[in-house]
Amino acid sequence: MSEQEEHHHPRNIARNIRAALAHQFSVRDDQAGYAEIDSNIREMVEFKGTSLWVLMFAIIIASVGLNVNSTAVIIGAMLISPLMGPIMGIGYGVGINDFELIKKSAKSISIAVLISILSATLYFLITPLSEARSELLARTTPTLWDVLIALFGGLAGILATTRKEKSSVIPGVAIATALMPPLCTAGYGLASGHFSYFFGAFYLFFINMVFIALATVLFIGYLNPPHKRFVDAAMETRVRNYIIALVLVTVLPSTYLAYNMVTDVAFNSRAHDFIKNELSFDNTLITHEKISPSRKEIDVTFVGDEISKEQLALIEKHLKNYSLGNAKLIVHQSGDKKIDLASLKTNLLSDLYATSLKASEEKDQHIQTLQNELAQARAAQLDGQSITRELRTQYPMLLKVALAKAPIWQADGSTTESSLLAYLIVSSPIEPADQKKIIAWLKVRTKMEHVRLIVSKS
Repeated sequence: MSEQEEHHHPRNIARNIRAALAHQFSVRDDQAGYAEIDSNIREMVEFKGTSLWVLMFAIIIASVGLNVNSTAVIIGAMLISPLMGPIMGIGYGVGINDFELIKKSAKSISIAVLISILSATLYFLITPLSEARSELLARTTPTLWDVLIALFGGLAGILATTRKEKSSVIPGVAIATALMPPLCTAGYGLASGHFSYFFGAFYLFFINMVFIALATVLFIGYLNPPHKRFVDAAMETRVRNYIIALVLVTVLPSTYLAYNMVTDVAFNSRAHDFIKNELSFDNTLITHEKISPSRKEIDVTFVGDEISKEQLALIEKHLKNYSLGNAKLIVHQSGDKKIDLASLKTNLLSDLYATSLKASEEKDQHIQTLQNELAQARAAQLDGQSITRELRTQYPMLLKVALAKAPIWQADGSTTESSLLAYLIVSSPIEPADQKKIIAWLKVRTKMEHVRLIVSKS
């Protein structure tokens, strides 16, 4: 076989492709030295002095953001959060078998968590805003997706930490994994007495912590830096088993919650499709619908022409066509004595109120816009009477004054500035030097950069 044929052999082509891909995706090219990686991670583990103050300030900022439902404020707090360091320190310590580093990192993160929850609890005890907003509630039910975010976020974080050139990945990981808001929500749960919020939020933080540490262990295992050796194999096996057990204990509840969430969303979607396709009638209107995935119920209220029991029974048989065979259809009609009239009135009034409120808000917004435009137009008006009076005290020969603002048009048709046109009618000529003084005075008086003066003798 010739050299050219050997080069084009499928086996060699596949080997060349693998080599090109390995080079393209290599994480070794810009990797820092093992000593530098070790130093960087150990520096991030220490939690005292400035780090503690920064943590408390960030916790208060995040608590305020959660309290007022401001995503931007929450993101700002997460950017200055120093919580990533000790968590990576635990994973790195496990990866290199350094128990002293593990203990030091665990101590640091324990102090950080305690201070964070206490700071958030104190804030929520004194704030006058006690309502649980959507940003708070979003941190109370962790799922499998939070596990995936923490795992891949942790991989991105440790990858960035082991590079020669530092990047913005670490702050991005802090935002994506959301280490700080769950601790703030846990503080809210303690302050408000909602312990379900506390345990849900703390479990979310625990998920983030475990899987960021696990991601660090996995990546450090891939890099294989110098590490301490176990005295015996039995100890190494026990440590590995502890890690596996901790991961399983952490991920199983979130998997269960994720499964429930997926099934609830699927039930809601199929139920809405069923209502839309099967419960649409010309002279009958649905005034209220309630879908309960936990009880597998679809509850609807009709007004208008009554639907016969035979027709409803036929429609109910169609539930299985939407994978809702185990669901129960509950129908209330205007002729049904069991209909909840109070609920119906409440829903109708609520819809009317929401519609009128939206229209009122749009009208108020339009009025406010017009008022702003009017205020701007009034502010832009020239006080011609006062200017004429002031000019006449300096130049008695002045008879009449006309003032106007006009845009200055460029050759390309655009305009970026305005000019003041001042037309003076005088009884006797005004000297050129006095005209320059008038222009300078008008610039100061009207705050216009460009002034054009035209003088005419009556």
